[in-house]
Formats: sequence, C-alpha cells, structure tokens
Amino acid sequence: MSMIGEYLRVTAVELDRAIQNPVWALDFVEEVEDREEESTPTPAEARRFSTYKTWDMLRFLLARTGFPVNVIHGEEPFAEDEDWGYGPPRYLRPERVRLAAQSLLTVTYDRLIDDVDRADLTKAAVYPQGWDGPGALEWGRHWYGGLTQFFEAAAAADDAMLIWLD
Repeated sequence: MSMIGEYLRVTAVELDRAIQNPVWALDFVEEVEDREEESTPTPAEARRFSTYKTWDMLRFLLARTGFPVNVIHGEEPFAEDEDWGYGPPRYLRPERVRLAAQSLLTVTYDRLIDDVDRADLTKAAVYPQGWDGPGALEWGRHWYGGLTQFFEAAAAADDAMLIWLD
C-alpha cells in the first residue's frame, strides 16, 4: 500500500459541518472525488488534490525553509476518533490557507532543492525511499507546482482545507 497526501477545499460552512459531523465530511470527500474523477480538473479548478507519494519529500523540503504553515499534515485536528487511511484528518482555516498560498508562491521548487543532497533524504528516511537516482529531487516538482496552484485557488475563494494521508 502507498501513503498518499490528500486535500479537499471546503467553504467555511462546509468546514464547520465537517468538524461537527466527520462522517458527513468523509462522504463529501468521496462525492467530490467521484465527481472530479470524471471531469479531471486542473489543480486550480479542483476541489480535491493529491500530492501522491511526494508528501513526505515536500514536508522534508519545506521544513528546511522554515515554512510557516503545515501544508502537508494540516494544523488543527478534527475527527480524532476517525481513520481516513493513515490516521485522522486535520484542517487549515481560510487565513492559514491564504498565508500558505502566499508563501508557496515565494518558495520556488528550485529554492526547495537548492543545496539538498539526495543522501539527506535517505538519511532522514523520507517516504517512499529510493532517493539514490539522479532525477530523484526532480520527482516532486510537478506535484509542488500543482499544490501551489491548488492553494492559490483556495485562497482566492477564501476556502479552508481538509488534509489527510490515505
């Protein structure tokens, strides 16, 4: 099995409902997933996004920059008795999504990987392992670009974000 970083943009009303009713939230995630599977929107158009298996690589790289928002795991817990794959989900409020979007725009992928040695990822046991290949650091570029676009669109809409590992 793989561990996949997952995101869902939600309105403030939907966030409140998700916090009060985590079962509804998971059903809503599945509903959006089904809908978007058919239409395959761009990250800027999507309500649901995945960083695939790059989530831990991106966590490692962002942590090196002192990134101000935990965009990989979320910051506030909810549904703590629920398991959405690999533990309970967390969320970011709209003001944290805005800060994350602004920060993602200022931290380019080139800056993220500047002075990173692939051995650093191996030594830190960054999931999913296998960092010895010459293009290993480039693997996350596409996913980071999509994450940036996704957060930009969420911030523009004043959305919150549900975040979990599946």
